[in-house]
Amino acid sequence: MQESIQEKILNKIDDTADLYKGAHNIRSNGESVSRNTTRNITVKSKEDKYGLDVIVNDNTKNESVHVPVIVSNVNAKDKVYNTFKVGENCEINIVAGCGIHNCTAQKTEHEGIHDIYIGKGSHVKYIEKHYAESDGKSQKIFNTKTIVEVHEDATFEMDVVQIKGVDNSKKELNIKLHKNAHLIITERMFTDEEQVADSKVNIQLVGEDSSAQIVSRSVAKDSSRQTFYFMMKGDNKSRGHIECDSIIMDKARVTSIPALDANCEDAELIHEAAIGKIASEQLMKLMSLGLTEKEAEDTILKGFLK
Repeated sequence: MQESIQEKILNKIDDTADLYKGAHNIRSNGESVSRNTTRNITVKSKEDKYGLDVIVNDNTKNESVHVPVIVSNVNAKDKVYNTFKVGENCEINIVAGCGIHNCTAQKTEHEGIHDIYIGKGSHVKYIEKHYAESDGKSQKIFNTKTIVEVHEDATFEMDVVQIKGVDNSKKELNIKLHKNAHLIITERMFTDEEQVADSKVNIQLVGEDSSAQIVSRSVAKDSSRQTFYFMMKGDNKSRGHIECDSIIMDKARVTSIPALDANCEDAELIHEAAIGKIASEQLMKLMSLGLTEKEAEDTILKGFLK
């Protein structure tokens, strides 16, 4: 039974068809249950704390490393430190999902601290999915802190998704971009019931011709609360754009706090934010096609978060 639960969670947070083909480490309830190292990507345990050192050789192309975490023990608190060192001129994907299953009234918590170093000329796509499920009134908690340094001519793409079931989450992301380095972040979040989610993003454009683009979309239902804090600092000739859109429903609350700090006359920084309900015209159009109001709402929300 335990194995089937973990397999179900793994399918929610990762692509199991690709997971076992290359470099990976599956962490379940604090222990590594499957690990593989390739010729170009080394995955090994840290010597001084719980976590991984992932080392990607220069010129590694078209490879992926998967490091999913599963927590299914009752009243567990899982904490992991992962360091990713990507060499120069690489093209790789990093998949780092986390899933919790808790069917009791107790608390289960995962805390992840990630350091990511991206070498010159490399292109890294980082995918992080958070998912939780339960049969009762348990607390499922996710706290993550990610520090990224993107070196000259490198690109970092980040896709962060909070799928469902997470009662409390705090995400902190700090990224430094060097000369001609580029950043693309897509964040999608869904909360309902009395869930609370805080997302804090700090971007520092230190290099000439560096750029950052952030698109955040969220849906808040019932009595849930979401807070977004975006800080973008331009210390050189650079471009930055933040777009934060949220749909609010029922008695939910959404707060978006922008902060732009330009220390160079050639820094171009933009922040756009919109919070609102589903447009009645959209509902009416779908209902005229035969959908119920609930089906129309679900269709709109699914498209918004896609």
